[in-house]
Parts: sequence; structure tokens; C-alpha cells
Amino acid sequence: MQTRFGPVQVQITVAKGKITDVTALQLTNTDGKSIQISNRAAPLLRSKVLAAQSANVQTVSGATITSDAYLTSLQAAIDAAHL
Repeated sequence: MQTRFGPVQVQITVAKGKITDVTALQLTNTDGKSIQISNRAAPLLRSKVLAAQSANVQTVSGATITSDAYLTSLQAAIDAAHL
């Protein structure tokens, strides 16, 4: 996903039909603030996704653009994995 603050791409690891890990391959990085927001949001989003086993989780406050792109990329990965 391309955002105005840079690209966001996530990868999932699946075992026995469950998401076992989410790895951020790219996060928003156009400036120091974008990097700071991404570094704060990514672990929170990862935890939420692993608990929910879906992209249907709330965005991180103060990181809406990053969250939306992360979850959109995540949904694409879930769709590709046929979960």
C-alpha cells in the first residue's frame, strides 16, 4: 500500500490455518515522525491481528494512515493465503 508518508507492506506466516506471525516488510518512512509513528503502531497492530486472527481490528490512535495501510496490506495477504 502506498501512502503519502511512504509504502506499507506486511507479510503473514500461517500454520494450520492460523496466522502465527505478522511481519512489517515496509512501514511509512518519509520523515522522522513517520518512522516514529510506524515503530509505535506496528507492534500494537501485530498483537491485535494475532489475537483477532483477522484484519478486522481497530486502528492505532494517532497512526490512522499507517494503520489503514497496514490492515489493507494484511487483508491482501490473508486473501492470498485463502484464510
